[in-house]
Amino acid sequence: MGIDVTVTIGGAAGQGIQTVGELLASVCHKGGLFILATNDFESRIRGGHSFMQLRISDEPVAAPSDRNHLLVALNRETFDIHADAMLEGGRILMASDGGPDTENPLADNVVNVGFTRLAKDAGGKIMANTVAAGAVLGMLGAPSGLLYKVLQERFAAKSAGLLENNQKAGRMGRDAVADTAFEWRFDWPERSPRGRLLSGAQALALGALAADCRVAAFYPMSPATGIMIHLIAFMDRFPLVVEQAEGEIGAINMVVGASFAGVRAMTATSGGGFSLMTEGIGLAGITETPVVAINAQRPGPATGLPTRTAQGDLNFVIHAAQDEFPRFVLAPRNLDEAFASVIRAFHLAEKYQVPVIILVDQYFTDSLAITAQEWTAPETIERFLTPDSEMADPSAYKRFAITESGVSPRAVPCAGKARVMVTANEHNEEGHLSETIADRNGQVNKRNLKLVKMAGEINGPETYYGDSRLLLVGWGSTDGVLREAVERLQRENYDVGAVTFCDIWPFPTNQAKSSLSGCEQFLTVELNGSSQLGGLIRQHTGMPAHETIVQYDGRPLLTGRVVEQVKQYLEVAR
Repeated sequence: MGIDVTVTIGGAAGQGIQTVGELLASVCHKGGLFILATNDFESRIRGGHSFMQLRISDEPVAAPSDRNHLLVALNRETFDIHADAMLEGGRILMASDGGPDTENPLADNVVNVGFTRLAKDAGGKIMANTVAAGAVLGMLGAPSGLLYKVLQERFAAKSAGLLENNQKAGRMGRDAVADTAFEWRFDWPERSPRGRLLSGAQALALGALAADCRVAAFYPMSPATGIMIHLIAFMDRFPLVVEQAEGEIGAINMVVGASFAGVRAMTATSGGGFSLMTEGIGLAGITETPVVAINAQRPGPATGLPTRTAQGDLNFVIHAAQDEFPRFVLAPRNLDEAFASVIRAFHLAEKYQVPVIILVDQYFTDSLAITAQEWTAPETIERFLTPDSEMADPSAYKRFAITESGVSPRAVPCAGKARVMVTANEHNEEGHLSETIADRNGQVNKRNLKLVKMAGEINGPETYYGDSRLLLVGWGSTDGVLREAVERLQRENYDVGAVTFCDIWPFPTNQAKSSLSGCEQFLTVELNGSSQLGGLIRQHTGMPAHETIVQYDGRPLLTGRVVEQVKQYLEVAR
């Protein structure tokens, strides 16, 4: 890469770290660069330690960095935590506004900047984050006009005075570091923005809109709340209702009810909320009502680490709710796949009349990245509904009729002569409660028949240097890190590739065997403690992983750690 610079902004919650990061990300996007911005914050309103890392490049990036070129330390704790991750020659912009937690360390690479003092001079201390953004952009050599354009978009409609003060604050931040040398200052390209700057939560919300979702019900739970907040922003422009329910149980039952009434409906939550939703998922299973549920994973159990990231819910969502019934589980690997996966989820849910669960995580939903791919909504949406006109005799309609495919005709209640009857109990073909052996066996077999064709909808894993002797196997949002780790290892002449999954259930047995059969060894890389994907691979293919790389500390996977552990494994296995 010609440009590959990492900037980290850290401080206490409430100091505006995210605002600085978003300003910088917007400027980089407007300047035609690519970025990946990751959020790390504690579950508290004030205090603690939070930071935002921006990796800036002239090529697409999909993995956070192990090292910092530039650190903005809004308090002393940030210096203490991140100083060891600085590259030689990197710079630390240290707050020098007085007070015990901004006492400056004695280090050659520290540059004192009075962020709060300069903000007060510009019109108010609340603009300290704009001062910090200006200082960072000055260090990077960014044209001053880019920040001014971003500030104009943010503040022009609010107040001319507010805009003028923020522009002054940005200029004062730039001036404060004007004489500071920085090895990684670069010439900014003269080009238009490349694609769109989005979070994972935004990508998922836009996918729901493109899929013609009409009802979304939720109860706030990080890190999934952002998905619904982004949907709420479109309520006045789309035929969409977003409802905050009294709890997760109410939310899933609203979604089941809306879908039963004939509209596309979804919910989004995290593992704890999904735990409460499992009975509603079971209701969708036995009533064969299509629903889409997004589980944005965080470490648990119970409250766990509410603002951290994990991949610990895979086995849970595959088996959520008692007994057995078909469902799909998808785990998108990037923004483009997230948008497409939500559209696909609604299609599959209605085609097979099953729940579709989308697994993401905090790292994915809260990170900002740029996607250059064009996104479009489907030109036509097939609803798989059966109106009276398609029935030989609507009065003889059976909601749960046994068919060769296992998929019964689906009529909308009160939309014609067909009488739609359902119950949460086991039932006969008409939908009446039944405890006969014939009806019980018939309905179980009918539902399970769907799995044959459902398996045919599953995409196999993607391979990267797939003919390598050693393969790293992962799923979901770790895809970018695994690809970068493989690139780094390949440059050092290690014969290592990667295999990553998006479609996980029904498990793609044959595709997984095909992807892994050519390697000598494979390692699973997951953000959980038991290598849950590794267990599925062994269960369905008989192929055990030779080793696992697992991480469950709530932090994102880093390329350097994967590379180091692969090298250690190869050294021991030699």
